[in-house]
Order: sequence, then structure tokens, then C-alpha cells
Amino acid sequence: MERGVPIRAVSRAVAVLSAVNRSGSVTMMEISKSANIPYPTACRIVQTLLHEGLIEREYERKRYRATALVQTLSVGFQAEDKLVFAARPHLENLCHQIKWPISLATRVGTRMMVRDSTHKMTSLTFTNYYPGFTLPIAECATGKAYLAFCDEVERKTIIDGWHATDNETSKHGLLIVYDDEVLKKIRADRYALQARNLYNSEPGKTSSIAVPVFGEGGRLIGSLAAIYFATALKKDRAVEEFLGPLQATAAAICDALENAPQPVS
Repeated sequence: MERGVPIRAVSRAVAVLSAVNRSGSVTMMEISKSANIPYPTACRIVQTLLHEGLIEREYERKRYRATALVQTLSVGFQAEDKLVFAARPHLENLCHQIKWPISLATRVGTRMMVRDSTHKMTSLTFTNYYPGFTLPIAECATGKAYLAFCDEVERKTIIDGWHATDNETSKHGLLIVYDDEVLKKIRADRYALQARNLYNSEPGKTSSIAVPVFGEGGRLIGSLAAIYFATALKKDRAVEEFLGPLQATAAAICDALENAPQPVS
């Protein structure tokens, strides 16, 4: 495969579908703005997705939404359902304990995807981050924790993805893995921090601390993060208050997965 030459039309179509899927009900102008593509191009892509049945226009409204057909694109990636089911009560318990919102994320390509969160359970949040929200893996605490603890084969896959995309976030990721001092520190500390989260709906207003989550057989499956107002806590205080509960919750999730009943064949 030739590197550094993504098919622009495909990239834009994915951006449009993601914008519609995120918003639930969205206008053409909002699609264009969210996907960061010209309005006429957004219109052509929307017409194509309508033809393919992946989105639909709301009756008598100039708004668009994803159809159930989108779910068929994830048929091969349903292993996280078991993780979310096992983790949910532990996420809720942790949120009640520390009061701040909790997110559980897994890797999808070169991004971390929120699989579940407790933002709706607390007032100490700016935005509810729904399942499916993604962040660049090297620009968030869950991603840094994942990068530090994944094996070399998986890390090489992520690096290859960065080389293929060749943008600012991928360049930042390459700097982290090639220098390796950041990842070494995370492995030694057993947690990752992200000061002033930038890739969310309130850039710079929140910070995060994350720990890795392991599953059956010690396999890395994701990361667990506590998100807090950047002005509310300094780094040392956040570590002091959140690290122990986060690690205990990650261990409880691991135990829940190992002891979960096996499906009947």
C-alpha cells in the first residue's frame, strides 16, 4: 500500500457519516461544519449515504440522522459489549465515590473511543460524552495509558497508522513513541495524565488521569479515566485523590470479566 496518499473522497465520506452519527439529528450546514468540508461536497456525500441507506432525512424536516444500517458496520467488533456490561456497575460506584465523571475507552485505529461514561450521573462536567466519542490516542490520558501498556506488535500497528495519516496529531504521537521517555514514566507510575484536554467540546477546561484496564489472561483491553475541571485540582492532588480508586476499579472490572458466565453455545 502506498503511504501518505489516503483517498480524500473516502476520508470525507467517513467524516460526514461520523458527524451525522454523533449528532443524532443534524442539518446540512452542521454536517459541513462538523466534518470540516465544503457545503457542496457535504451535500453530494449526504446524497450518496442516503442512496446507500446509511442515513435518512427526517420527514418534512431538513435534518438528517443515521439509520440502523450503520450498526452493521460494527458486526465484527462486538467484543466490547461484554466489557461495558461488566464495567458499568463499577463505573457507577467510582463516580459516586469521587463525584467526578468516569470514562471507559478502547482503541480504534489511532484513536481512543469512549465505550461508556458516567457524565450524566454528575453535575461536575461540561458535556456528556456519549459512547462512540473519539480522541486522538496520543492527545488524551486514556490513549497515553494504552500506548504505554500495549505490546510492541500493537504499538507498531498504531505507528503504521500514524505514518499513513501524516497530520499534526500523528506527528505528536510519533514523537512520544520514538522518544519513549513519556511512556517509560507512565509505565513506572502506572497512570497517565492529560493536562488541559484540547480535543473535546470544551477545549482546555478539563484534565484527565487514566489507568490501563486488563482483561482475561492479562490482556490489555482499554483504559479508565477520571475527568475533572482543570482549575479545580492540581496534578499532585488529582493523583492523590483518584489514582487508588481508579486502579481498584480497573482491577474490579478485570475480575468481573474473568468471572463472567460463558455464553451458551
